[in-house]
Amino acid sequence: MCAGAAGAVAAYIGARRAAARVQPYIRSQAIAYLAKRFDSEVQLDSLEVSLSGKSPVTSFLMRRRGLAAHVNGRGLSLRLRGRENQPPILSVQHFTFDVDLEKIYKTPKEVSLVRVEGMEIAVPPKGQRPNFSFSQSDSDQPSESSTGTLIDRIEISNAKLILIPGDASREPLKFDLRNVTLRSAGIDREMKYSADLSIPKPPGDIVSQGNFGPWNAKEPGDTALDGHYTFSHADLGVFEAIAGILESTGTFQGTLNKVSAAGETYTPDFRLTSAGNRVPLRTHFEALVDGTNGNTILKPVRATLGSTSFTTSGAVIKHEGARRRSIDLTVSMPDGHMIDLLRLAMKGPPFMEGDVEFESSIEIPPLNAEVRDKLKLDGKFRVLGGRFLTGNVQQQIDTLSRRGQGQPSNQAIENVFSQMQGSFKLQKAVMTMSDLNFFVPGAQVAVSGAYNLSNDVLDFRGVLRLDARISQTMTGWKHWVLKPIDPFFEKEGAGTLLHIAVTGTTSDPKFGLDHGPKISAKTAGK
Repeated sequence: MCAGAAGAVAAYIGARRAAARVQPYIRSQAIAYLAKRFDSEVQLDSLEVSLSGKSPVTSFLMRRRGLAAHVNGRGLSLRLRGRENQPPILSVQHFTFDVDLEKIYKTPKEVSLVRVEGMEIAVPPKGQRPNFSFSQSDSDQPSESSTGTLIDRIEISNAKLILIPGDASREPLKFDLRNVTLRSAGIDREMKYSADLSIPKPPGDIVSQGNFGPWNAKEPGDTALDGHYTFSHADLGVFEAIAGILESTGTFQGTLNKVSAAGETYTPDFRLTSAGNRVPLRTHFEALVDGTNGNTILKPVRATLGSTSFTTSGAVIKHEGARRRSIDLTVSMPDGHMIDLLRLAMKGPPFMEGDVEFESSIEIPPLNAEVRDKLKLDGKFRVLGGRFLTGNVQQQIDTLSRRGQGQPSNQAIENVFSQMQGSFKLQKAVMTMSDLNFFVPGAQVAVSGAYNLSNDVLDFRGVLRLDARISQTMTGWKHWVLKPIDPFFEKEGAGTLLHIAVTGTTSDPKFGLDHGPKISAKTAGK
């Protein structure tokens, strides 16, 4: 009995002495591992070691087999060599792990689980690190085999990933990593990961799984990364001029600095804030994202707005000397629908329906004003089977068609379809058109002019060509009064040719004769 008690006391005392001897060893090994693995200067505020596992008596009888050291560390920071005066590339508030005392002096040392809380990773911009004397061979890079330690699993909570831009005037990109799990795939191999994080712009939640590493100590931003993701509750309202809640799924591969992504998005309530009408938007995309500066290159993106399909490609880039990024895109819409476009672009219900063909370049310079004042367009369009949905406009179009066909009293001619085509340029919220042509049965309008988006004002001048003679556009005594002057208006193959002006607004246009300088019918609309 006494011998057993004495043995237990001896085991307890031995365990305490072992802990006292093990603590500085584990501390030195942990610092050496981190310093070599990340090629950094390591600072560790505190590290405590306690023993856990079997009871002291059992451990004594089994010669300490099954006894583990529980390690509790705080205040860990890593600074790249040569940049000791800069903020750390990695800092940790608290970490814990267990290591088997029986294996602690073996190589490689194996740690089954490390728990990390309050970690912050700051990735410096590419090229802004000292020129270390690493060989070009991957075998000369720090690795698990060279550090002599293999960690099987790392669980990280409440962490941040910060991508520092090359331009010191720009805010770093910050990602909140709520929960991340890393699983080793073997020595000198990438780690499997699963992550639950949020991103700042647009703010939303991401769940992702994939591969990370091996860690590139010379250029952390070149550390490989790939996987698949689900992006949910992304609030587009953080961007100027648009709104909606976006959902997205996809895959990605690349490095921390530069990622190639492919996937699809769905925004059921996409809208322009200037109009407020919600139109569902779905896209299938491929993009290359530069994490150091936020530049994004879009490969042809296939999108559906309402029931209208189109493709777009281009880039969101910060040009040299600019403080903000600009957007440069090209859009191709071979078979669209006016209702979808007008519902998105204008307040209230659409004023016109029909099929639309559309091609344009789109440029949005760095924004410091309303988007409609900065947006630049240069393209062409064609509307087929157009019909106006507001009674006043369609009535005027029907009247024009009746007169153009020489049947001014034929009420059976109604709801006629229109065709429109032309080229356009938009700058400073003013749309200019130099070859706008509008067709209805019996009539053709060819005009040039401008539409001011800010105050919804039309100002177009040009010519009206009618199939019918001018006397045939009237009934009763007006028909007979105008008959003698028919020859004066028969010009260039038209029964009637008039110089006209289109003014007013899109909801209430005014058609009248143009009393200003005349434009030749051959050049009208050019």
